[in-house]
Amino acid sequence: MEFGQFIGTFILGRLFSPVYKKAAENMCQECEPFIEKGSKILDLGCGRGITAETLRDYFQADVFGVDIEDQRVVEIPFQIIDGKNLPFTDNSFDLVLISYVLHHAENPRALLVEARRVAKDKIIIYEDLEEEGLTKIACWLHKATYKISAPFQENPIRFYEEKEWEELFNQLGLKVLFKRRKTGRFNWLYPAKNILFILAKGV
Repeated sequence: MEFGQFIGTFILGRLFSPVYKKAAENMCQECEPFIEKGSKILDLGCGRGITAETLRDYFQADVFGVDIEDQRVVEIPFQIIDGKNLPFTDNSFDLVLISYVLHHAENPRALLVEARRVAKDKIIIYEDLEEEGLTKIACWLHKATYKISAPFQENPIRFYEEKEWEELFNQLGLKVLFKRRKTGRFNWLYPAKNILFILAKGV
């Protein structure tokens, strides 16, 4: 294991686990109106697995995680993917969660097409917004330091604007059921502006 990956997985991952856990609990509360108990959920880009574990417990859900590298610090069902294709049949999951992942993707559009294919009903997306002030600085720091904890990540980070996301969703036949702009996942540590999208598949 490379030193940077060791730092990311065993030090940062475990040191900040309580913070990630609290953020995941808040996410569950925000999304509760849109997630049924016992749902089958794909956490696309699950990272350390803390969000997936929290979703599983909160919703008594069947949760599966995928990512381009195994960074888990908790035990959840998991499979490594190539970052482009999902090894599942159509409509395999009730919903797909993509939490702070698309700005890392080489081709966010292609990944959304795959998410739409494997989701029966909904896609839930959290993304950072690179805007003025502290949030712009936070996003710049994220770009500058991400390689330390994820040296396997080759793609440059790109943050999209709210309108850009909505235009893309429209092109892919994804309807915005709900959206909410919000401040950082943990404001004191990462003062970025974020947005939550709840999307439904069109006919």
